[in-house]
Amino acid sequence: MSHSRSRREFVHTLALTAGLAAVLRNGRAFAAPLPHLDPTDAMAKGLGYVEDASKVDPKTPGFGPGKVCENCMQINGGAGEAYRPCKVFPGKAVSAKGWCKAWAKQI
Repeated sequence: MSHSRSRREFVHTLALTAGLAAVLRNGRAFAAPLPHLDPTDAMAKGLGYVEDASKVDPKTPGFGPGKVCENCMQINGGAGEAYRPCKVFPGKAVSAKGWCKAWAKQI
């Protein structure tokens, strides 16, 4: 009888481990979305962050046509997402259509 109980415990543990592995592998699906970066945040202001690059003065140093957060090497997350995590602003999500002075071309 103890043999069948240990087999049952083994199968139960195996099922729990498989479930945990699935959650960890796809943990992003369960993660809360990051708060959007507030353009009035001190660091955002210091780096000239805007949520819409089309509103940046073209004379702004470092800015140019086509330079948006979506094609910056600092951005993470999945392509096509409106707001994505950024290495420059940890714990915050930036607008894919945005821009800041830390913009660097993806390579």
